[in-house]
Formats: sequence, C-alpha cells, structure tokens
Amino acid sequence: MDTVYNAHLTEYGVKPDIIATAPGRFHLIGEHSWFFKDKTLSMAVNFPVYVAVSKRKDQTFHFYFKQFADRKKTSLSSIKFKKEDNKWANAIKSVIYGYTSGGYSISGCDITVFSETLPSAGFGIKTAIKIALLIAFRSLFDIHCEDSKLLQIIERGNRIFLGQENYNADNFAALYSQKGCMLVTDHDKNSYENIKIPFSDNTIFLVDLKVPRVHLWKEETLFEPENALYLGDLKETTSRVFGGWQYVNDVTDIDEMLSVVSKDTKRKLLCIIREHKDVLEAITALKKNDFSRFMRAVNHSYESLRDLYNLSCPEIDWILKRVAEIEPNLEYKREPVSCGRITGKGFGRCVYTILRGQDIQKFKEKLVEYEHVFDFHPTYYEVHSVDGARIVSEQEL
Repeated sequence: MDTVYNAHLTEYGVKPDIIATAPGRFHLIGEHSWFFKDKTLSMAVNFPVYVAVSKRKDQTFHFYFKQFADRKKTSLSSIKFKKEDNKWANAIKSVIYGYTSGGYSISGCDITVFSETLPSAGFGIKTAIKIALLIAFRSLFDIHCEDSKLLQIIERGNRIFLGQENYNADNFAALYSQKGCMLVTDHDKNSYENIKIPFSDNTIFLVDLKVPRVHLWKEETLFEPENALYLGDLKETTSRVFGGWQYVNDVTDIDEMLSVVSKDTKRKLLCIIREHKDVLEAITALKKNDFSRFMRAVNHSYESLRDLYNLSCPEIDWILKRVAEIEPNLEYKREPVSCGRITGKGFGRCVYTILRGQDIQKFKEKLVEYEHVFDFHPTYYEVHSVDGARIVSEQEL
C-alpha cells in the first residue's frame, strides 16, 4: 500500500483521500457459456490492483498508471471513448460514465492505478481497475446504493460506453470472492456462491505460454438467439444439481434438436452442453472433497474446448499433455493427480494447472523443455485464492 500511496503523493502532490483494491482472477470452467445462461467457475487470485483517489476542486479527472508511467485526463463535460487511449484509461472513464449516466453526483479527481500485473496478461486486471474505482467512488462521494445498483453502473459503462459485453462472472469474482474459495456464477439467476477449496495441499499455477494471440474464429457468431432457444429446449429441471437444472443426457434428443444447425455450430453447442456438465461436476467435487473428480472435470473441459470449440494450438496441447503425463503409472482418465486447461473468454495463450507439491519441479522442467521446443519463453505464477474488492484501511497505510 505504501507504493500506491507514495506514487499518488509524488504524482499529484496530495495524499489520496481513499485507496481501494480489487483482485485479478481467472476462470476455471464455463467462461464461454454466459450467453446461454449457464454457469462459470472462477477464482480471484493474488494479483492485486490498487486505485488511489483524491478529490480535485474542479471537474477534471487525471489518471496515472504507475507501471506504465502513463497519464491521461478528461472532464465531466467531455468524457468520451477514445480508441487511441490505452484500455486501462477507457476502463476508468467507463466507471465515471456509469456513475454520471445513472444520475449520481461525482466531481473531479486525481486517480492513481498501481498493479504489478499488467492488463495485457489477461487475468482480469481491467475489471479489477473498474471494480476498485467503483467502490472507491461510492465511499468517497458517500453514495448510498446497494450492490445491485453498483452492478448496473458497471454494466452501463461496459455496454454503452465501451461497447462491449458485460460478464457477471468477471464482476462477481472481483467483488465477492472469499479467500480459500472458488466462486460460481449462475448466469440464469444473476447470482453467485463461494465454495470452499478443500485441496489445500495442491498448488495452482497460471502460465502465460507467450504464444502469439490469434483468433481462430469469432466466438460471438455462436451467440445467436436461435442457438439459445435450441439449448433452452434441452434443459431439464432437477433439484439434484446446483442451480436446479441440467441439460438432458439423451443423445437422440440432443441430435434431433441440433439437427437444424450446421455441423460446425452443432459441435460448438455440444461443447456448451458438456461444459455445463463439467461445471456441475467440479462443484460437486469441491463440496465432496473429491480431488480426482474435480481433476477429471477440468481435463474433460479442456478436451471439449480443444476438440469441439476449436480453442487450442499445438503449444498449449503440448504442455497440457505433459501435465497429464506427470504421473505415468496412474490411469489418467480415471484417477488423475493433476489437471490443466486453457483459460480465457477468447483464444489466448494462458493455461492453468493444479499440481501436487511433489510434481512442481517436474512441471517446471517441462516448461524449460517447452521453451527449447517452441522457442517461446513462458512465464508462470503460483497463485492462491483471495478476498474480493475492499477499501484499504488507514491502519494498512
């Protein structure tokens, strides 16, 4: 906290009136199925973003990102989206827009952003900036609104100002996560639940494989109302599973319902169906402390993304195959001791893996081998779950 405090003091010559923090995050399973009102399993991790704010006497806003040494400014009367601005600056402006467009009264501020993990890493850093500023403004300007109104502020900023989709799983993970838990978002009910992680002896790594980001296909082409209707007709109500519904298991019913779509679309919709089942399996495994079952759900989800959703590449396949082979004497499919999966809403270059302590060194050796084979230089981070956004207390400064 001293760092963001001092950065703000040095930049603006005044102490911050308030400092807020929000965590980065990654999605374990289900980040591609929000449009179909399914579920997403996420975890907030120890990639904190700090936002320091002090009031100004005018109506201008000055932004400063310490790690970029980048500065931007705008005013209440001229706030607008600019393509030439860095995404972090437009993220800040989207929160200002979300407040003012909702009729809330805020005034000019000096704002400092501090994050050792940069937005380009793809671990929810831009969302963390928005959420930290969101709660900082609410406290600083004594705005009385419940969390549902806060979520509307973020949604207006995302949809109207930034012109992008609003993902509740992103917002919920940054706002409501609890240390020692994974958070599941139910997109059908716009609700969330924190579920304890019982696998305390295992280590989670996020790995940026540094594969150049490419788009194999535009995911949004799948998000058509008729596709949602087809999948909606395949849902059945049941009290036996989390959220109260699941997709039917009858292959004949599924084939008949999806017979009207192209083969490529059918394959991707089948992935959505399998993905929801994998989320439910992972949730059940967490609640029952069934380590192998959780691992199977994660590995199965990756296979679906690779084979049906067309979201992988040789480099990612290579490293995740090595994760699966860490313990060659066990039958991988039935009783895995490790798991791994690509993570992100679009095709990226990041994967996560969950390992036993005794396998960490083997995994690091595989990353060295990966570097020699593909000539990309991966970066890995050991992560753990953390609490969601909060105001930093004076005692911490």
